[in-house]
Amino acid sequence: MRITDLLDKRSISLDGAPESKEEALNQMIALMMKSGKIEDETSYREQVYTREKEGTTGIGRGLAIPHGKCKAVVSPGLAAMVVREGVDFESLDGKPATLIFLIAAPDTEENIHLEVLSKLCSMLMDPGFADALRSAGSADEFMALIEQTEEDKNSPGEHPANTTEELYSGARILAVTSCPTGIAHTYMAAEELEKAAKAKGCEIKVETRGSGGVRNRLTDLEINKADCIIVASDTKVPMKRFAGKNVIECRVSDGIGKADLLIERAVHKDAPVYQALQDSDGENRDKNPGRQIYMQLMNGVSHMIPFVAGGGILTAIAFLIDGLCVDVNTLDVTLRAGFGTLTPAAAWFQNIGSIALALMLPVLAGYIGMAIGDRPALALGFVGGMMASQGKSGFLGALATGFLAGYTIVLLRRFCRRLPGTLEKIAPVLIYPLAGILSVGLIMWIIIEPIMGSVNTALGSGLANMSMSSKFAVGMILGGMIPPCAVALAALLFRNKFTKEERENVPATIILGLAFITEGAIPYAASDPIHVLPACIIGSAAAGALSMTFGCTLMVPHGGIFVFPVVGNVGMYLVSLITGTVISAVLLGIIKKNTGI
Repeated sequence: MRITDLLDKRSISLDGAPESKEEALNQMIALMMKSGKIEDETSYREQVYTREKEGTTGIGRGLAIPHGKCKAVVSPGLAAMVVREGVDFESLDGKPATLIFLIAAPDTEENIHLEVLSKLCSMLMDPGFADALRSAGSADEFMALIEQTEEDKNSPGEHPANTTEELYSGARILAVTSCPTGIAHTYMAAEELEKAAKAKGCEIKVETRGSGGVRNRLTDLEINKADCIIVASDTKVPMKRFAGKNVIECRVSDGIGKADLLIERAVHKDAPVYQALQDSDGENRDKNPGRQIYMQLMNGVSHMIPFVAGGGILTAIAFLIDGLCVDVNTLDVTLRAGFGTLTPAAAWFQNIGSIALALMLPVLAGYIGMAIGDRPALALGFVGGMMASQGKSGFLGALATGFLAGYTIVLLRRFCRRLPGTLEKIAPVLIYPLAGILSVGLIMWIIIEPIMGSVNTALGSGLANMSMSSKFAVGMILGGMIPPCAVALAALLFRNKFTKEERENVPATIILGLAFITEGAIPYAASDPIHVLPACIIGSAAAGALSMTFGCTLMVPHGGIFVFPVVGNVGMYLVSLITGTVISAVLLGIIKKNTGI
């Protein structure tokens, strides 16, 4: 299917002037309606907005390609709009969108919209072509430019596969590109690598692993004859087939922004020879130890986030209910300590929230272990994480036991390879869980829990001694709200300093911070502790110091906006909170590095 088959001249606007992303989407949907390919505007609009909430379709370089797939689409279609002054589309590179295409796809199994997306991304990667579309003087000229380009160029996934008999004028280079969503970046990286290879006189074949499936799959014979292979991917890619070949492993964003450098390295075989691990499950493994640990840690953190968010918000609701229903000033000290469980409704929300938060550490440890030792390590991590949760080691103990669980399975695998075949087969269902859980439990009980528990106890005792001053205790509670609020504000103000996933978690993080759930900042701190922790500590200290200076008081041993009705000098308490949050956010904007995502 050709792009010009889907684009109706009535659905092209060359003088769009939306003032916001929402307005741009609405104008694009109105253009699409002119083509007569949508029978229910409301349903289609809902799908377009739902897709946009999953992640921006502003792919950068002034381009945006929103899309919607639903039964309201009678036949596949395209709409296009040129925005000469640009509009903020929350693009990946932070630049305004000046050329927008909207895709409408029927709810069928053909995934037509993904095929069109790959074609569009490929063609639009040529800056000259995109600029020509922006400068088109009429809808006819706009259509003619696309039609001519389609005739001159094959889109990603439709390139004639390089035959094994083909003579290469330069180095024989193969590549694989893949991104988490499998749409834009996959094909953009493929296009840039192809252009860079052509500029250096090299032949290249790129395997794209997108949402529409694998295109241009590399053959064993092609791999055997290749001089070098580039794997530009942020997802799992089958790697065993590349054993013994020079392989460059990098992020998919490097395939877009550093294509020339990658091709130059490939020409000179500036890459290590890939060694397939015997226990490899087919994924590419980053050889950088630091990044490897980071990816393992983030696997645990990403799975932990829903428990922190859900449990934290439910707990906050419990405090809100008690704050609305109970006059804290009439309660004695003992009852105040139970704030959040004083009414039946509050106790119900608190119970559910507490269960969710109690699962936080087992999930963290389990999925860190799984990132190292695959599924057999999940049970070990859950058990060790539960021991940390119920003991004194807490978060630190869960981190340690997560890595312990993973590497325990790695060691058990090596041991079981020496067993007779019949025994090796039962290892996953008997030896791994029995020996693994026992080993992790013993090490947790004898080593990790005493050491990490002592560290936590010492920190707790120090804070308890300092909280002898009621003013300090109030300041300390206020400081607990700063980290989540600060990282969320920083992610809004300095988008290029945070990953797409971190930016998407901003709403939940803000709510957690306002509810005094400091754990909301853990994912950000875990991914970049060197920069995030100092910034949050400084802001928290500033907020606490200000609240002490202003003589703020608190009637209950908890923080968050839901206890503001029982805060003394609440106005200055709020000023302290805002000041500390802004200080930490600004520091993060200054000291954090750009993510490049």
